[in-house]
Amino acid sequence: MELFERPSGGERAVLVHVAFQSRPDPGEIEEFTELAKSAGAEPVAFVTASRSQPDPGSFVGSGKLEEIRGILEAESGELVIFDHELSPRQERNIEQALSCRVLDRTGLILDIFAQRAQSHEGKLQVELAQLRHLSTRLVRGWTHLERQKGGIGLRGPGETQLETDRRLIGHRISRIRKRLEKVDARRELGRKARYRAEVPTLSLVGYTNAGKSTLFNRLTESRVYAKDQLFATLDPTLRQLLLPGNTSVVLADTVGFISRLPHELVAAFRSTLQESIDATLLLHVIDASSPEMAGQVAEVRNVLEEIGATGVPLLEVYNKIDRLDGVEPHVERDGEGKPVRVWLSAMQGTGLDLLLDVLEELVGPDRVTGSLVLAPDQGALRAALYREGHVDEESCSDDGSLELHVTLPRKRYEQLMNEFEALKRLQTESSGRERVTVSGSR
Repeated sequence: MELFERPSGGERAVLVHVAFQSRPDPGEIEEFTELAKSAGAEPVAFVTASRSQPDPGSFVGSGKLEEIRGILEAESGELVIFDHELSPRQERNIEQALSCRVLDRTGLILDIFAQRAQSHEGKLQVELAQLRHLSTRLVRGWTHLERQKGGIGLRGPGETQLETDRRLIGHRISRIRKRLEKVDARRELGRKARYRAEVPTLSLVGYTNAGKSTLFNRLTESRVYAKDQLFATLDPTLRQLLLPGNTSVVLADTVGFISRLPHELVAAFRSTLQESIDATLLLHVIDASSPEMAGQVAEVRNVLEEIGATGVPLLEVYNKIDRLDGVEPHVERDGEGKPVRVWLSAMQGTGLDLLLDVLEELVGPDRVTGSLVLAPDQGALRAALYREGHVDEESCSDDGSLELHVTLPRKRYEQLMNEFEALKRLQTESSGRERVTVSGSR
């Protein structure tokens, strides 16, 4: 028996959320609704259910399927989206029972990624994830997919690459992997060049819609797309950032995480997430105003563990404090005085100066600070220190000598000592700061 021919429409959606061993969670329901809207769906009804475990054949059971069918007819629904991962068998059985397209959570997130990807690399990664997911769902009735003209869950390779022949799908996956390997090689060359030049890399990570791109734009004066929606940006972006102590760093904006992030996406975007694995410091951007903050922080930590980035030093950045009453920008430190949290508002631009100072403290080069007395005939050293911006203060004595208070990187200090003997008389002061060292293999 052939499956029905899938219609090309399907934007009016009935959303289905099932709670197992508990009552439906309002936070999960709200996030699921936002996901559907981000994909372009128009939710016309929301169906909730409670079960001890999924039904092996239809996930929700025959009675709930009949209820969904009635709602579909009453609301002229064309698409049913489940907030869960369905097996190929369950998805096929539900489609036969409801005579409409059915999409699970993984397919929904993949569709959003297909819309957001702009770069060549991003499109390849999304297509790879889609093909891996859809290759498990190849059945006879799906031969009509190449006729589709889009729709939620059918973007990207849907209208050109989803032939039912598994061999063709396998060949396409192989070609995409080879093309991505070339992109990975170029990225690795860039990372090695930054490592050799001792340029620290800071990587923004966090739950989707935590404000990473807004913070990125504020810090780098860029125009990366930022909007109050899930997965507003997808493609990684790198920009140079100059810290208050003239330390040049590279800031990377990465894809946002989400609860139950499909493994296909984690695998496909591993090369993009490599920027986080090899970063000098991770900036974990957290939506301080979200009622689901604790769960979102836990999800981000889970993904960082999955990609092998738990060993990278991390600074928590609590964003959106403009939505909280009585919370001012501030820095929290641990018992040893090391900064561990910065509270700010990227939208309002408040607290950014605190963040920049903390970043300079954590990743800036080891510096030498001290006072130096120069005779009138040692103007060459004075000029060199001024030219490179190392002089903090200067005062003149009655005998014509100059006292300079200077701060400069230790490496440059050692270089200048070989050129100027007088610099060896610098009365150094200890900064007492704990350094962040570069981690990860290169």
